[in-house]
Amino acid sequence: MTIMDKTADIPAPRAGGSNDAPLLEVRDLHVEFHTRDGVAKAVNGVNYSVDSGETLAVLGESGSGKSVTAQAIMGILDMPPGKIPQGQILYRGQDMLTMSYEERRKIRGQKIAMIFQDALSSLNPVLSVGYQLGEMFRVHQGLSKKQAKAKAIELMDRVKIPAAAQRVGDYPHQFSGGMRQRIMIAMAMALEPDLIIADEPTTALDVTVQAQVMDLLKELQTEFNMGLILITHDLGVVADVADKIAVMYAGRIVETAPVHELYKRPAHPYTRGLLDSIPRLDQKGQELYAIKGLPPNLLKIPAGCAFNPRCPKAEDICRTEIPVLVPVSEQDGSELPGRGSACHFWKETIHG
Repeated sequence: MTIMDKTADIPAPRAGGSNDAPLLEVRDLHVEFHTRDGVAKAVNGVNYSVDSGETLAVLGESGSGKSVTAQAIMGILDMPPGKIPQGQILYRGQDMLTMSYEERRKIRGQKIAMIFQDALSSLNPVLSVGYQLGEMFRVHQGLSKKQAKAKAIELMDRVKIPAAAQRVGDYPHQFSGGMRQRIMIAMAMALEPDLIIADEPTTALDVTVQAQVMDLLKELQTEFNMGLILITHDLGVVADVADKIAVMYAGRIVETAPVHELYKRPAHPYTRGLLDSIPRLDQKGQELYAIKGLPPNLLKIPAGCAFNPRCPKAEDICRTEIPVLVPVSEQDGSELPGRGSACHFWKETIHG
């Protein structure tokens, strides 16, 4: 199922859920934070979906709304100051925003799990990793401490932590950054969920360890046919693992595409800027390109297209009218499947 624009026709919710429904579907989601300085509009009408065995990469700079959307899906937003004024988050056709706390708790961890960005701060420093991994089984499956420990060792083996039986009693600070991230993956995998949300899972890791972590995620995804939402600002990380990409800016999705199509022909100036910012071997000695300016203040998002103050193609219409996500087509008018762009001048960008 393709990522939809909020102006597209949206079918009525499936009250009882359905096997035909996407694994996860986000519809017209809005998230805002009420602060002393005003209302920060962090997410502004996001729509996307992901199916079993599929990987959706969500790209964008810091402050684009990627992680806030994930937190809304998981139900871990601080509310207040956070608020979800409108939208739907459907797990197999059932809207999680209308569920009770207990109903949603049964989905969180068991059906949808999350790998957080900073493994060290996400793990409890005064509890062993074995105890923290085993907690999933003690709480959700009622296993004894001995049984939970055995499951923890099994998980550590699965994510390829050496000498798991000897290290199950170690504490988070006794592991390297890459090993801690593997523990976070093991924790997310503990109950074999249908969907994993990985929020910047390779941040602060060196390139070799990044590749190992991504290979491990892909291997586990294939084994269990899980859906995967990969949140990142690094286009290089997703090239070999994603099926489709959603690019976010100022709380909106500005471009969608199958992964290789986006790399080959971006249809939004922001996406092109991100791609041009990637270091290339054939540009040795040249100055690295950077998008001018900074992401907007979410308390005062610019009128029209939020990217217009930084866009080299901006014209008067860009400063007054908000572009909606529309299907992208070839020059002969034939539609490109899965492609969309929220730019008044997408034709010049993709065909120029």
